[in-house]
Amino acid sequence: MATNDCDVPPPLLDIPKAKEKKYDRQLRLWGTGGQIALEETHILLINSGPGVTGVETLKNLVLPGVGQFTILDSAVVSEEDLGVNFFLGDASLGKFRAAETVKLLMELNPGVQGHAITEPLETFITKENVFAPYSLILAAAPIDPTILERIQTHAQSLHIPAFYFHSVGYLSSFSLLLPPAFPIVDTHPDPTATTDLRLLNPWPALSQFATEKTAGFEEGTMRAPDKAHIPWVCLLLHFLEQWKQQHDGKVPSAYKEKSEFRNLVRAGDPNEENFEEAYAAVLKTLNPPTAPSAVRDIFAAPETQQLDTTSPAFWLIANAVAQFYKKYQQLPLPGAVPDMKAQSADYIKLQNIYKGKARDDCAEVVASVRELEKRTGRSPKQAVDEKEVENFCKGAAHIHLVRGRPYQIAQAGQMVKFRDRAKAMAMELTVPESLIGLHIAFLAWDEYVATHSTPASQAGGAALKVPGSGADDFSIDTQRVTGIAHKIVDSLIKEAGTFVEDPEYSEAKERVGKFCMEIVRAGGGELHNIASLTGGLLAQEVIKVITRQYIPVDNTCLFDGVASRTQVLRV
Repeated sequence: MATNDCDVPPPLLDIPKAKEKKYDRQLRLWGTGGQIALEETHILLINSGPGVTGVETLKNLVLPGVGQFTILDSAVVSEEDLGVNFFLGDASLGKFRAAETVKLLMELNPGVQGHAITEPLETFITKENVFAPYSLILAAAPIDPTILERIQTHAQSLHIPAFYFHSVGYLSSFSLLLPPAFPIVDTHPDPTATTDLRLLNPWPALSQFATEKTAGFEEGTMRAPDKAHIPWVCLLLHFLEQWKQQHDGKVPSAYKEKSEFRNLVRAGDPNEENFEEAYAAVLKTLNPPTAPSAVRDIFAAPETQQLDTTSPAFWLIANAVAQFYKKYQQLPLPGAVPDMKAQSADYIKLQNIYKGKARDDCAEVVASVRELEKRTGRSPKQAVDEKEVENFCKGAAHIHLVRGRPYQIAQAGQMVKFRDRAKAMAMELTVPESLIGLHIAFLAWDEYVATHSTPASQAGGAALKVPGSGADDFSIDTQRVTGIAHKIVDSLIKEAGTFVEDPEYSEAKERVGKFCMEIVRAGGGELHNIASLTGGLLAQEVIKVITRQYIPVDNTCLFDGVASRTQVLRV
C-alpha cells in the first residue's frame, strides 16, 4: 500500500524547537499560522456577576499560549467567590478580583502576559478608543443593556469579534458578534470530503498515464502482479472510456447508471484489492466538479465584485477563482491523492501528475490576482502572497463566509426583535427538543435585569439586580421572568405572522416557563462544573475566530446542563 504524504503533518516552520515541543498537539490542529495568530492576540474579558465562566475561558486560552489578556472587573473578592472560583484563595479575600485571578492565571503559562483593570465598566467605556488595543472581547452577563449596546457599537466599528455569554446555574449560552463579512479558508473539512480527482474530465497527462498503466489489461497480456497494482484511479478512467463508447460518449450520472458502472468495474477482477477499491470509489468520485452553493455565494458577494485598494486579499483571490470557475466550470484542482494499492513508483508519479495540475491551476489564479492588483491600483507592498493563493486554491471547495449579526439586546421597555429570522425562530418554537426556549428565557432574564436595576446613567453607577437574588419571593421573580418571556414569545409569533392560538405555541410557552424557573432558582449563581464546561466551549470558538480556522458557531450556542444538550441557533 502506498503512503499518502497528505497525511503527514507539514513542517512547523518559524516555530522554535522548545515551543514546538511545548505546543506539539495544538500545532497539529491549527499549524504555525494559527499559533502565531494566537500569540499576537490580546483578549479583553469584561467580567460581571460571579465571574467564573470568564476566568475558565481565559484558562483555556492561556494554556495554549494566547499573547495577552486583560480582565476588567471592579469587584472585590468575597467568601462566595472562594466557593466557586478555583483561581482565588483565602489570601485573595478583600482584594480586587481582577488582579488576583490575573496573577494565578499567569502561573499556568509564563509566556503569556496578563493585565488587570479594576475601574468600573461604567467609567471605563466612556474613554475614547477604549477597545482599540484589543483583538477580541469577552463580555459576561449581567451587563447594563445600554453599556452592552455601546460595547457592540465599538466592536462593530473596529471589526473586533465579541462574545456575550451567560452562565446561571445549570444553564448557559453565548452569542458571537462577528464583522459583517468573516471569511474562512482553512475550514478543515473531513478528509473524505476533500477528494477531487476530476475523473469525469481528465487532463491529457492523467489520461495518458491511465492508458499506460492499463495497457494489455483487456487483451489479457498483462502480468498478474502488474494487474494487481494498477492504481484504482487508472482503472476507473479505463472503464469510463469503455462506458462512454457504449453510451454515446456520456458518463454515468444517475444512481442506476453508477450502480451498473460499479458492476462493470468489479467484473474486471473481483478477487483483486485494487478492483475492490475502484468499485468502492465510484459513488464518491464520479461527480461533476460543481462548486458548492456556499462557494458560489462568495463568488457573487458584493465584496468579490467591487474591489478596491483596501479590499482584503481574500476577496481578490475569490474574484480570481471565480474567473477560473467561470472559464472552466470547475474549481482549481486541490492536488491531493488518496491512499491506494499501487507500486510506490506509480503512486508517486500519479501524485506528481495531480500536483503538477494543481500548480498550473494555481499559477493561473495568481496571474489573475496580479491583474486585479494592477486594475485596483494596489502598491507592490499590498501584493497578495502566493502562498495565500495556493492555500485558497487547495481549499476552494470548502471556503466559508459568516455574516456577523448584532446581538439581541433586551432593553427596558422595548420588545426584542427577531427581524429576518422571525419565521424561522417561530417554527423552531414548535420543535419540542429545541433549546430556543432557553434563549428566550435568557432574553427575559436580561430584560428583568434591565428593568429592576439602577441605570448606569445615575450617580454611583449601575446596581445590577438579577432575578432570584433579592429579598423578593422566588415565586414572584419566577412569575416576572416567565411573564417577560411569554411576551417575547407573543411578540415573536406576531412578528412572524403566526397565530397565537396554535396549541403548539402554548406548549412552547410551557417549555420556556420551565427554563425561566430554573434560571430564577439559581439566583444568578454560577456552578463551577457548568462554568468550566461553558468556558471550554467559549475558548474553542475564540480559537476558531482568532486563527480563522474551522467554522465558528453562527451565532448563538445554548447549553442545558439538566438534560446535557447543546444547540446552535442563528438568531
